Amino acid sequence: MAHEDKGHYAAKHKDQKINKTITQKIQALSNDNCISCVLAHKGAKELNIPPSEIGVQIDLLEYRISECQLGLFGYTGGQKKIDPDIKIAPDLNEYLDKASKDGRISCLESWDTAKKLNTKRLDMGSACEKKNIKIKPCQLGAF
Repeated sequence: MAHEDKGHYAAKHKDQKINKTITQKIQALSNDNCISCVLAHKGAKELNIPPSEIGVQIDLLEYRISECQLGLFGYTGGQKKIDPDIKIAPDLNEYLDKASKDGRISCLESWDTAKKLNTKRLDMGSACEKKNIKIKPCQLGAF
């Protein structure tokens, strides 16, 4: 959701209910109503649930997600952590040209690609930004 929607994340999930077990995990991993992308994924793995499910509960709690592992949001001052001067490796460049559909690639696919090509997730995010490829949807449902 956009910056102006801050504090109104639950509105995306009108038919969803708070899950006590997931909520307790989020609260244990969070700080000041904020949870990092890394810790949200860790919590989902520990609970054996998909990241999207923990993402819904984060929204219902009106918590913020910080430090996107692709560098797209949640860093100091609300900034991205993108390297605009990144040199995109030829194999990654070729893959992104083939994989992006309508100028998009999913968060999960970008993670899988980064792993397959032995590329850092932050570099994947930077490469997509440089090539004007949007990463969507987010595994946690942030966008």
